[in-house]
Amino acid sequence: MKNQAFRAALTTYGRKTGREHTVLLRAVSYNDRIYFSRRNADSDWLKNALANHAVKVGFDDSIHSGTASLVTDEPLAKKISELKYPGEQRSQEIRVVLQVIL
Repeated sequence: MKNQAFRAALTTYGRKTGREHTVLLRAVSYNDRIYFSRRNADSDWLKNALANHAVKVGFDDSIHSGTASLVTDEPLAKKISELKYPGEQRSQEIRVVLQVIL
């Protein structure tokens, strides 16, 4: 799976409770990393991943441990949006992007 969008389960750990929280999201595989994005930084999964960088990503019937970080490179964030929403108007939106290294 290279340079494409797919469905994945992202598991983060609650920044207050420490408990696991899993959400199904559209992810992007690009340059051997997994990316998740949002229009804004208000989601709990994003806040949790930024507070505790240890995450799990589930896809293709397996679960992978990883380390999450915020993407600050604007050209990379734009590329992730283009891969996540090919041919759609929202591919041009500025998004908050989370990178996971497995």
